[in-house]
Amino acid sequence: MFTFIKERKCYHHIHGHPHSHPHMNDDSPSSSQKCYINIAKKVLDANQEQANLNRSFFSKKGIYVLNMMSSPGSGKTTTLEKTLSLLKEDIKCAVIVGDICTRNDADRLSICGMPVTQINTDAFGGDCHLTAHEVQNAFVDIDTGDLDLLIIENVGNLVCPAEFDVGEDARVVILSVTEGEDKPLKYPLMFRESHVALLSKIDLLPYLDFDIQLAKKNIKTIQPDMPIIEISAKTQDGFDFWIKWLKDQIHQKKSSL
Repeated sequence: MFTFIKERKCYHHIHGHPHSHPHMNDDSPSSSQKCYINIAKKVLDANQEQANLNRSFFSKKGIYVLNMMSSPGSGKTTTLEKTLSLLKEDIKCAVIVGDICTRNDADRLSICGMPVTQINTDAFGGDCHLTAHEVQNAFVDIDTGDLDLLIIENVGNLVCPAEFDVGEDARVVILSVTEGEDKPLKYPLMFRESHVALLSKIDLLPYLDFDIQLAKKNIKTIQPDMPIIEISAKTQDGFDFWIKWLKDQIHQKKSSL
């Protein structure tokens, strides 16, 4: 089966969205700060307006939308490959992939035989997140038909993607056992805004000093009610629980129509 990959270049970047680093060189701290706050608010307000439109469109179509986020190298794409292979028999899926450069991840995911749209944000050095407008523009290339699930693989980053609603139903954050147990404490917004956490690469635990119980405790400190699922894309451990959670969400949305 051949899958056509649509690729989009995005040149929307507006300096001043709320990163931790300032973009302006104004000599007056007070005017710079005021300008920064005003621009940031306008950017977030405009994004939220489009996210609400996206969400309304997806709801009318009965499409469940999942925003998948993590730091680079956490196993996001590998997890998604395994997820799609387990869903494709009875769930119609499409994927939007966000990266600063390349279509490497989209090429990998296209092997699953589902529609994949690539968004590259490499203008101005590359945005570190996807926006609601980019998702809306990418989605026009996808045949909604009887689509059940849209997965958005966001740009690898534990900061900015958490700040931008794209119209999703739920956010999943992936934390690999090759990262620090304190990531939830260092990046609390990402874990606070997510609906489920996947602890990935658990097949590597025997070879690491990673304290998985401490990682879970730290996640629960930030988001006490969030489900935590331990998975390995290599051995497929934990994927039964993950796929069941995902199918339950999809069916719940379908039944509410």
